[in-house]
Amino acid sequence: MTDTPPQLKGWTQWGFDEPFEDHAGPFFMKIADKGGEHLSAFLCEKRHLNGGNFLHGGMLMSFADYALFVIAHDELSDHDYSVTVSCQTEFLKSAAPLGELVYAKGYVTRNTRSMVFVRGEIFTEDKQTLATFSGILKKSATRK
Repeated sequence: MTDTPPQLKGWTQWGFDEPFEDHAGPFFMKIADKGGEHLSAFLCEKRHLNGGNFLHGGMLMSFADYALFVIAHDELSDHDYSVTVSCQTEFLKSAAPLGELVYAKGYVTRNTRSMVFVRGEIFTEDKQTLATFSGILKKSATRK
């Protein structure tokens, strides 16, 4: 677990070790009350940029994958773990200023016994959309 940036005071991370996400991000989440809109965020740092000094597309794709699980939080709450079956990302804008927060939000389009279908968007503090994404998550065994 990583220290939370001051701008994200009150936000959390997963309650267990997530080595790749902590290294790539770290990523944070704000879980709303049941049925509310769950948000994800990270602070854009120099290490998140590509050689052209733009936010790296791979960073946006990793963040989108993380956000899928945050958005589907309620639908996955009875499961020990889940995995990404599919994740598509469409890049709309490459700029996210260094030191700015980047957010993701979205909604579940369908929830079945074994799969959750999600759509979302990644955006900056000034509401500029950087990317849209969609994905399918496979649920694991139900918690006892």
